[in-house]
Amino acid sequence: MASRPGPIGGQPISPQRRPMLVRCIVIGIVLTVVLVGFVVLVVWLAVRPQRLVYTVEDGKVHGFDLYKNHLNASFDFILKSYNPNHKISLYYDSIEVSVAYDDKIIAFDYVDPFHQPRHNVTRLEVKPMARSVPLMGSVSKNLRIEKSSGQIELAVLVKARIRFKVGIWKSSHHTLKVYCKPVGVQLDPSRKFETTYCDVNS
Repeated sequence: MASRPGPIGGQPISPQRRPMLVRCIVIGIVLTVVLVGFVVLVVWLAVRPQRLVYTVEDGKVHGFDLYKNHLNASFDFILKSYNPNHKISLYYDSIEVSVAYDDKIIAFDYVDPFHQPRHNVTRLEVKPMARSVPLMGSVSKNLRIEKSSGQIELAVLVKARIRFKVGIWKSSHHTLKVYCKPVGVQLDPSRKFETTYCDVNS
């Protein structure tokens, strides 16, 4: 009587050994996760990262003209970026600044890349421009009403690609989003601008 062929590639794993193998794999995965979490915790405790702080310190508008629902204007804003971290510096590789009214982007500008040291305050002067920007009838109407009151409430948005630096280590790129609202721009230069604090997400 012919014998039955044996398994290819050696002896199969017995049913008794399978639970032990699965248990070893699970334990290995758990230990790896715990080790990575421990390293992250140690790094976090050593670095103590803090959220960046952004404010709009000043805002002006020039050449404001709203004709046939098309807006022309140039804005001047001073943004203050505060890095409160004592061990983390930042590289801003690209920065876009937009101005919105009633959720409609009406002007934008770009800022040159720069490095922000640890525990540093950097002021950015941005000059977004609106050039014949078409507005819907309702948006144009609301803007005219605000103009007649002497103040326009805007939103200033910052979107940047940043990298963090701790010692000699640099992170990969992250997207920083800053949202400042309401930014009250005075059309009467004798009226004082009020600082606006921004929401920061990175």
